[in-house]
Amino acid sequence: MKVINLALALSLPLSILAANVNPKDDEFQKIAKDYIENYLASHPEFATELGDHRFDGILSDYSPETRTRMLANAKQVREALKRLDDYKQLSGANQVDVRILRENVEGEIFRLEELREADWNPLVYNQSLANSLYLLVARDFDSPEKRIPNLRSRMEGIPNLITEAQANLQHPPRVYTETAIEQIQGAVNLVRNGLDPLLNRAPQLKKDLAPVQEKTAKALEDYKKWLQEDLLKRSDGDFRLGVEKFRKKLHFALASDLSMEEIKKRAEEDLAQTQAAIYETALPFYQKNFPKADEKTLADKKQVTAAVLKKLSEEYPDDNTIVSYAQKVVTEATDFVKSRNLVAVPNTPLEVIVMPEFKRGQAIAYCDASGPLEKNGKTFYAVAPTPNDWSKQRKESFFREYNNFMVRDLTVHEAMPGHYLQLSHSNEFHAPTLVRAIFQSGSFVEGWAVYCEQMMAEQGYGGPEVKMQQLKMRLRAIANAILDQSIHAGNMSEQQAMDLMMKETFQEEGEAVAKWKRARLSSAQLSTYFVGVSEHLDLRAAAQKKFGKDFDLRKYNDQVISYGSPPVKYVRELMGL
Repeated sequence: MKVINLALALSLPLSILAANVNPKDDEFQKIAKDYIENYLASHPEFATELGDHRFDGILSDYSPETRTRMLANAKQVREALKRLDDYKQLSGANQVDVRILRENVEGEIFRLEELREADWNPLVYNQSLANSLYLLVARDFDSPEKRIPNLRSRMEGIPNLITEAQANLQHPPRVYTETAIEQIQGAVNLVRNGLDPLLNRAPQLKKDLAPVQEKTAKALEDYKKWLQEDLLKRSDGDFRLGVEKFRKKLHFALASDLSMEEIKKRAEEDLAQTQAAIYETALPFYQKNFPKADEKTLADKKQVTAAVLKKLSEEYPDDNTIVSYAQKVVTEATDFVKSRNLVAVPNTPLEVIVMPEFKRGQAIAYCDASGPLEKNGKTFYAVAPTPNDWSKQRKESFFREYNNFMVRDLTVHEAMPGHYLQLSHSNEFHAPTLVRAIFQSGSFVEGWAVYCEQMMAEQGYGGPEVKMQQLKMRLRAIANAILDQSIHAGNMSEQQAMDLMMKETFQEEGEAVAKWKRARLSSAQLSTYFVGVSEHLDLRAAAQKKFGKDFDLRKYNDQVISYGSPPVKYVRELMGL
């Protein structure tokens, strides 16, 4: 009897397993695998960044023929995915990932067929001309003997890529060409001097590579000269994307259910609410520092807020201290998160670095997390000193914006518990396909970081001084969304943009000047902050309403970041909210 029962027990898992085999899952997983394989092969620099090192020796092909082939492949995949329109045919993570894949395939079709950036955006090529090399040096994912031959191969491909750029680029917007010129000099410096941390570990390979290095640096210098003397003269394209292209690009960038019009309406409403909140936080500071102020003065909300922010901006770093101060703040923020038990802190290494020169010109800082396919990688929190050609006055204005209290809020966003923490957890997520690992949601990632700023301020991190900066950053996120839409789907002028930033959201001139430039260069990306944080706060409010007094912030935060980095709408679905 026992033998028969044992035989029956052993047979049950096999029969259950057979019953649970879902051919639709198999179909989706094959489509996803084939598409991702082609995508990574066509975007080798992105593959390196993700941690897939099979393509480390090649560069992207921007020829019209290759782009036509990529478009045809994407359309074939779109057709194949139509058989899976009813995502409930699938099981587990595949139910979400099939929709993520569909949205990203549609996005690639839009980029190749309508946006066609390779024809007018010289910054597209910088991913291959500089970042492709930097990625092989920055992370110690393999021995120098394995990485240096790939470095050589990529450098040998740069002259051909430059030829493609020169053939493709016609009439870029002037600001794109000007920025490309600035960054290409950084690429020259990288090739001549920035590869040494890797090359010095293999002296003979370094010696053998020297002629290729010099040839590559010379090719980049010639390219810079062509940008200055040829392309710049015909850089008369419109930096405004236009309403229809912007609407489509925004849809793919956000993967949100919010329309363009709803986003602007919510941003304008939130602007007034956040201006009121920052004034209420500023008022006690103002009364303490200006005890003789009369009622009329105290009632001037913008004057009170601006005066307090100016007072707080008197403590600021400089080009020589910004990195070391950021390092100190990372430790402080990490200790705070642990002491308040806010969210699980990862063990992934984090290093604060000076932003590479070729990456400067768009943002003060960024988080460069280890790719989801990388093994034992570290995260870089990169902080940029000001450009060498800025005046002393402009540098001081910039660092008054990024004062000591603002750097603490910025570090929350970029590192702890923002991007560094969330992306480390995201890399731990596993599913039957790599869809969610590779096609991460920008609005989820940026929204989490802005949400963390508010959460840390709510918990008392840095006191009211940092809360002032958090609210100022919230105003900046709101302004980003308004700028993004008003510039690319409207006719906002530089003066109107500067007024919004400096008068309505209290930004220093140096930051506002840099943001006007960034807004023209990065359509749809600037909206991710406001839309993302709006969706994250809506999600938390839904969880608080559902669980009431049993709501646990630590459990909530850990669950939100346990699904990788999908659009927030899917996290809401997965959490049953």
